[in-house]
Parts: sequence; structure tokens; C-alpha cells
Amino acid sequence: MLLIACPNCGSRDETEFHYGGQAHVAYPENPNELNDKEWAHFLFYRDNPKGIFAERWLHSTGCRQWFNMLRDTVTYDIQAIYPMGTPRPDLTVRAAPESGTASTAADSTTTGNAAPSISGTSTTAPKGATK
Repeated sequence: MLLIACPNCGSRDETEFHYGGQAHVAYPENPNELNDKEWAHFLFYRDNPKGIFAERWLHSTGCRQWFNMLRDTVTYDIQAIYPMGTPRPDLTVRAAPESGTASTAADSTTTGNAAPSISGTSTTAPKGATK
């Protein structure tokens, strides 16, 4: 679980909070002038990046206040927490790993480059084993 530092109450368990979606989404200046497609884009289309993402959170069982958070969507590391209405902090974006942690060595069995060694193993089943 995440430990989230509420700007008003201090660090609390993530079960006390509710996710509120992407932060810094500007409301349209003239919503009555939007067609259905533009209105749908405003309501439903959000960014889904791999890496640092600005989110809105509500401390629903504590102070009931909204705040913004910069969180890495790959590692879940919280980079910054800041009040609503303030600009997003400028953080240096770290590159997220593009692949897993499997070994790419030539003798690695996780990559399929070589078969596991079977020398010294018996080809007969142990006593009591079924075929």
C-alpha cells in the first residue's frame, strides 16, 4: 500500500484517499459552444503516460480536502504533493525502464537462448512415480 502525505493531516494510509483523475485539466472557456465530440474529449479523454503523472486526490476520511500529486506510474513513487490551484512543480523526468529485469546473457534460460543443463540427471522416474 501507499503511504500518502496529506498536506493538511500528514502521512496516512492510501485507504483514506480517493483518486480524482488527471490534474490540471482546464475547463472549456465556452462549454456551450462545444460540439458532442469536443465535449466527449473534455469529459472522457485523459493522458495515460508511463512515468511521472499529475493526479488529483481527495483525503476522503480525513480533512476532506483535495490536493495534487506527482506520481511515477511505473514505480508508484510519489515525487511531489502540492495544493490545488498551484502550478505543477518542475521535476526532472527520469527515464522509465522499457523492459523487464530478465537477463539477456547468452546462457540465460529466461531468454530462451540456451537450454538448461541436464547433465548428471537421471532419465528414469523415481520409484512410485506415475507415467
